[in-house]
Amino acid sequence: MSESPLRTPDESAPAGETELASDLIAAYSELQSLVLDNPDLDRFFQQVANLAGALADDSPCGIMLRRDRQVTTVAVNDRLAGQLDELQYGHGQGPCLQCLHTGEKIFVSDLATDDRWGGYRLHALTYGVRSSASFPLTVKGETLGALNFYATEPEAFSPGDLQRNEAFAGQVATTLMLVLQRADQVALEGQLRSALATREVVDQAIGILMGQQGLDAAAAFALLREASQARNRKLADIAADLIKTVTGSPPRPPRPFIEPR
Repeated sequence: MSESPLRTPDESAPAGETELASDLIAAYSELQSLVLDNPDLDRFFQQVANLAGALADDSPCGIMLRRDRQVTTVAVNDRLAGQLDELQYGHGQGPCLQCLHTGEKIFVSDLATDDRWGGYRLHALTYGVRSSASFPLTVKGETLGALNFYATEPEAFSPGDLQRNEAFAGQVATTLMLVLQRADQVALEGQLRSALATREVVDQAIGILMGQQGLDAAAAFALLREASQARNRKLADIAADLIKTVTGSPPRPPRPFIEPR
């Protein structure tokens, strides 16, 4: 088994391998910074595309992702990468789509002599692309996307380039899992905030009905619910209208949400 390219560079390592390790270590550090910065997803993907392109000597680079059962390009570092992705969507085939659908890395040494992918190949050549490399972004056994590199020269990616880009793609997949988990957590917290705010308004309305009509809390809530169903309006909207009618002011703002520790 070959040694990991992630070992700390030392004097005994070949110069090319040392450079490879140094580049990856620097790129991994940048990825970790992106996670700590907690950017939104679109910004995260754009920064990753820029970082991947820089790692690959400024090669056109793009990230395909499967979102809501649709495949889309979420970020590119160069217009050419976006154009080539669009060609693949239009033809329904291509190296990057094959990588995403099969979960296998796909290399094209020279598109001029590669007879795969029919119409895509002919149109891609008119854009000047000659070689490409696509790596799956697999999270917990599921391929969610692909990291794709393009070049206008045949055989543009050396074995060292492919090794480095594949290692980086693996790290991107790990980072993607963390970012998606964080995005889910943020969405959940947003839903919780909304639910608490709604509950606050309903509680204020229940208090008014209890005071006005001498009802207990359960009976007051039942009255609000009946009005909501009869008028086909949300319970919180009925409650807000009642509060404004009685007090002349909109509901009190909800209490500050304290983040769990």
